[in-house]
Amino acid sequence: MENQFSSSTVDRKQCSWAQHLRRCLTLSNSTAVSDLLAVITVASLPWSTTITSIFSALLVLSVCPRMRLAELVDLVRCSRSGFAVGLFALALLGTLWATEVSLAARLRGVNPTLKFFMMPFLLYHFHKSSRTVWILWAFLGSCVALLALSWATVFVPNLTPTASLQPGVPVKNYIDQSQSFALCAVVLAWPILELFKARKLHLALPLLALSIAFLANLSFVVLARTALVYTPVMLLFFGAFYLPRSLFYGAIGFFILVAGFAWLASSNLQNRTNSILLESSKYGASNERTSTGLRLEYWRKSLEFIREAPLLGHGTGSVQMLFDRAARGQTGLAAETISNPHNQTLSAAVQWGLIGCVILYAMWICHVSLFRGPGFYPWLGFIVVVQNIVSSLFNSHLFDFVPGWIYVIGVSLAAGRTLQQGAPR
Repeated sequence: MENQFSSSTVDRKQCSWAQHLRRCLTLSNSTAVSDLLAVITVASLPWSTTITSIFSALLVLSVCPRMRLAELVDLVRCSRSGFAVGLFALALLGTLWATEVSLAARLRGVNPTLKFFMMPFLLYHFHKSSRTVWILWAFLGSCVALLALSWATVFVPNLTPTASLQPGVPVKNYIDQSQSFALCAVVLAWPILELFKARKLHLALPLLALSIAFLANLSFVVLARTALVYTPVMLLFFGAFYLPRSLFYGAIGFFILVAGFAWLASSNLQNRTNSILLESSKYGASNERTSTGLRLEYWRKSLEFIREAPLLGHGTGSVQMLFDRAARGQTGLAAETISNPHNQTLSAAVQWGLIGCVILYAMWICHVSLFRGPGFYPWLGFIVVVQNIVSSLFNSHLFDFVPGWIYVIGVSLAAGRTLQQGAPR
């Protein structure tokens, strides 16, 4: 009798442990857990490279057990995300003909494209999730916290954690910060307009103030010069798509007036715009090392590299090697070397030639065409793609960490929700 009692107790414990294990596995594979991992990923994006990398990987792993292959293939087809995966596949294949480059350099060249391989998994999750608004609020809240700290470091410079960071840039760098702030400011324009139409001023006015605060930070605190190009373009698209024609033309005039006032009032804007013209005029006339001069020199050399291998390029991870080779025995600007030519098209063409450019532009065109419908999520996806295309004229932003992840997560979320809401396929 005692043995039977002991045996039944053990069976119950084993059953209990099995139930707990099944419950834990079910929970770890649930959409809610994936949503939480997505929230942590996007909230950490303006702050930490490490946290974003870890939690984005965990997010993909949490999605895998729930996926159905047929649904995934259908979503990739409908969202036109196959070219993003193709970019990753091309980077892998490109390691085969990068014969002059070390294996470590080839793997470093593949690494920036890995996020595009993760895009279908994120798309699948966002298409199934009902909590994508969590992700949006997480990113906005994280950027608001960064905005507050940015303004604080202007008045108390000692708050910057390291001496290498300038006041107004508490973490990372001003390029990533400008990218995030400009995106928040412009994306908020859609809900602000809709709330004004619905006469919900108690919600519209705080969002309007927040959008203005982001733009004011760009104007008076710190500004990436690329933002001088993509921010007006993004605002122009919003006006063209959502404002009545009479109001649109008036908005253009008002924007020019405000921009002129901001330029006169902000030494930051004046210095950033004047430096572009001054540094451009010096290029070719002197060997002075300037930001614009370096970028023009990188572009000139990149075009030479492309002429050497126009169809397939020099292979994945070859950019640094090519610049090092071209800098031997040179002086001044010609002696500068880099692993990033500061232009997305040139970066793809140097490594993968015409084929790389075709895949890159096919991806951009397909994603732009996907977000043609009305509503917030098509607007979000469209403006994320537009910002990336314009900023990639002056940087390799798809391969940079923060702008690249903004593109992958933003497009995946917007595409998933657009298809979930029944947009035409």
